[in-house]
Amino acid sequence: MSTRLPVRKTYKLYIGGSFPRSESGRTLELEGHNVARASRKDARDAVVAARKAVAPWSGATAYNRGQVLYRLAETMETRTDALAAVSSGRREVARAIDRVVWYAGWADKLAQVLGSSNPVAGPYFNFTIPEPTGVVAVIAADEPPLDALVSRVVPALVGGNAVVAVASEAHPLAAIELAEAIATSDVPPGVVNVLTGLRTELAPVLAAHMDVNAIDVTGADGDAATLESLAAENVKRVVRAKEDRSPWEIAAFMELKTVWHPIGR
Repeated sequence: MSTRLPVRKTYKLYIGGSFPRSESGRTLELEGHNVARASRKDARDAVVAARKAVAPWSGATAYNRGQVLYRLAETMETRTDALAAVSSGRREVARAIDRVVWYAGWADKLAQVLGSSNPVAGPYFNFTIPEPTGVVAVIAADEPPLDALVSRVVPALVGGNAVVAVASEAHPLAAIELAEAIATSDVPPGVVNVLTGLRTELAPVLAAHMDVNAIDVTGADGDAATLESLAAENVKRVVRAKEDRSPWEIAAFMELKTVWHPIGR
């Protein structure tokens, strides 16, 4: 009787709702697996996918975005074992799931907390309304590989942004397992895009990309100053994590729009 050889998993990228290999064909041997090494073209393709997804995602009702993110938490819960196997364990997975639920609950409350009705001198109503920034690049920290990614991606999603995330360079498997949960949840294609590979190769491309509106450099370590300089070319918003869970972490990825409306008589 012959012994069956198992099918070894190759961890691919997640771009536009699909799992392509890198266009360059390159891989990295990490954590005992072949992992796709994204190229600069892969990063540009991810930005294109994110840009297409911004309008329908931001145009959905805030309540609907919250429900979609809650569905993501449900999907992650069913994949706890797989996520725990590629992260620091079930406790980290539980933290990440709870974080998604916590932020999902803020989706339909942001306008009331971040917006305002402003008193003005004249026969006008004046309102401040939060709006998404657009395409957000996220440079995830290496540790913990799952929760560090979730803690920066989800606040951007809640407000209606689309994300291109560069996963932990040292421990990328958790990011692709998360992407598989995203792909089987209700998150529309292109809203989240995940790149694995070398941070020094991918982060500068995203920081300099003219169609990226904001970049989160929380996981950039010593490269943050360089990325901030590249981001200045098109006046990108540069974000760093400040609090563990806070609506102000969502606000960092939002723009505030002021609307004037005449008072009828």
